[in-house]
Amino acid sequence: MLAFLNCANRSPLFWIVLILACVIMESIALYFQYVLDYGPCVLCVHIRAWILAILILAIAALVTRKCAKARTALNVLLLAASVGMLERSYLTLGIERGFVDGSCTLNAGFPAWLPLEKWLPTFFEPWEACGYTPEVLFGITMAEGLILASAGLLIVFAAMVVANLFKKDSATANG
Repeated sequence: MLAFLNCANRSPLFWIVLILACVIMESIALYFQYVLDYGPCVLCVHIRAWILAILILAIAALVTRKCAKARTALNVLLLAASVGMLERSYLTLGIERGFVDGSCTLNAGFPAWLPLEKWLPTFFEPWEACGYTPEVLFGITMAEGLILASAGLLIVFAAMVVANLFKKDSATANG
C-alpha cells in the first residue's frame, strides 16, 4: 500500500486528476452562484479559498513531483489545507443542521495581506448569511458533499504523508 501511494505521489496522472477535481468543485460553486442564484456565505467563500489553495499546491506538486523533499513538503501542506477545508465544511454543515451554534456575517474575514474578496470579488465575496446549502445530487446537500470531499482529501494526504515517511524506493531517496 505504501509503495502504491509513493508511486501515485510521483505520477502526473494523480496530480492532474486532483487539479481537475479542484477545477470541477470551483466550477460547481460558480454554477450554483451565477446560474442557479445561490449566493455563497462566508464559510462557502472560505471553502473556495481552501480548494484554491489545494489547486495551487497540486500544480506545484505536479511540477516538482520528482523531488522527494518538495513532495514531502507539499503533501504536508495539502494535508493542512484539507484539514482547513474539513473544518470549514463541518461548520457549514453544523450551522445548516443546527448542531453548531452560530451564524456568520457578510465580512469575508481574509487577512489584510490576502484580501481575496477585493482581488476577486466575483469569486470570494460572500452574498448571504450561513444557514442553508442547496441540494447538489441524489439528496446530498452541498455541505454534506463538501464534508465527503474534504474528508476524502484528508485521508489521501494523511496516507501520503505516512507513505513518504516510510518510503523504501531509491527513486525518492535521490530527490
